[in-house]
Amino acid sequence: MPSNPHKSSLLLHRINTTPTNSTTAASTSACQTRWSPLSCATLIPETVARYHNHVVGPNQCCSFEVQQIAAPVSIVWSVVRRFDNPQAYKHFVKSCHVIVGDGNVGTLREVHVVSGLPAANSTERLEILDDERHVISFSVVGGDHRLANYRSVTTLHPSPAGNGTVLVESYVVDIPPGNTKEDTCVFVDTIVRCNLQSLTQIAENLARNNTSSS
Repeated sequence: MPSNPHKSSLLLHRINTTPTNSTTAASTSACQTRWSPLSCATLIPETVARYHNHVVGPNQCCSFEVQQIAAPVSIVWSVVRRFDNPQAYKHFVKSCHVIVGDGNVGTLREVHVVSGLPAANSTERLEILDDERHVISFSVVGGDHRLANYRSVTTLHPSPAGNGTVLVESYVVDIPPGNTKEDTCVFVDTIVRCNLQSLTQIAENLARNNTSSS
């Protein structure tokens, strides 16, 4: 799987948030670190980058992917925002149904994954759905899988040239027992990258169809 060429222009910037006061530090059960994808100002606006701040525990990892899509934000967002229909572009999802809620923040969905993955199903909660800023976030709250405490944030914004979309997806997740941070990130990054490549193809096809029919 080829690496994303735009990922090299972003840095995962670590800010140690452990209290400096020794008494406070002693009462803190686990050191936490804040990670944030930072970028060249021309690629990822600060107003977008701030949504990708993640508090990462000592047994967690955090990573991100950036995808350039030759389609307007409105078209890409129409696919991404469908919390009830992730299988529209996520090929590893076999089925999904909403179990609680009406599509607003707090809605729960149950996702069943295709065979061959170390998982069977996942219960996920919609954390953010901002149609104005084009931000969606969900967290995994249950299910039969190995990616505990997974939280994902996806943002869309117009490309600098104004003729497409820049999508940023970041996540934080527990490192499963017996796995390393690197193993976990490679596994999740591969899934995210496959999803975004599928999304790109779908959105660009929709954009071409809209152009030809207008």
